Amino acid sequence: MANIWVIFKRELASYFMTPIAYVFIVIFVFLSGIFAFYMGNFFARGQADLEPFFGFHPWLYLFLIPALAMRLWAEERKTGTIELLLTLPISIPQAVVAKYLAAWVFSGIALAFTFPIWWTVNFLGDPDNGVIVASYVGSMLMAGAFLAIGACVSSLTKNQVIAFVITAVVCLIFVLSGYPLVLDFFSGWAPQFLVETISSFSFLSHFNAIAKGVIDLRDFVYFVSLIAFWLFANAVLIELKKAD
Repeated sequence: MANIWVIFKRELASYFMTPIAYVFIVIFVFLSGIFAFYMGNFFARGQADLEPFFGFHPWLYLFLIPALAMRLWAEERKTGTIELLLTLPISIPQAVVAKYLAAWVFSGIALAFTFPIWWTVNFLGDPDNGVIVASYVGSMLMAGAFLAIGACVSSLTKNQVIAFVITAVVCLIFVLSGYPLVLDFFSGWAPQFLVETISSFSFLSHFNAIAKGVIDLRDFVYFVSLIAFWLFANAVLIELKKAD
């Protein structure tokens, strides 16, 4: 844990040493507000809740999280600092977990800056805050899944743009597998168990279930298992690169 903590602090601090972190947070909060109040027709709906706000999160993460994750290992490989990192008295799994946790905490900080939106909704009405809390938990879990995929992809290349594109495509597949249009296409000819299997792999299906205010153990296990799988793959890929 001490080794993980050292790398974690270094990585988290590095985000705030450049303007990128502040630009990311400003863009995230600004777009969140646009989606919540304008594109989500908050005032026209006449209902005090954050359903539109969280409804856009999968699509918001589809672009912002790959941009955050693309530098995790691609930059280390490009600058050659990955060799220095791997010579430290720290195991590859520890380095993978530490860098991932730093990025996840940073995304959580960005999400925390949307608190004024929550406060505004409470000021204008009487929302179900239990549902909102559950939605925030679901959003963090989903962001973690996006980041785990991005971290793994980032370890495959030195080019951050390539890492961004591949991560966005992979995450899009996970999102669209639960999109009604896709499920309706398969339900027209495929057996029901296949449709349910496709839906079970979707970020949307599990996130929407949590956003209804009920944190089902299956949804929690899904995100945690997905994160663990991609981090394991990340560690294996780094090990293979080290052996080259």
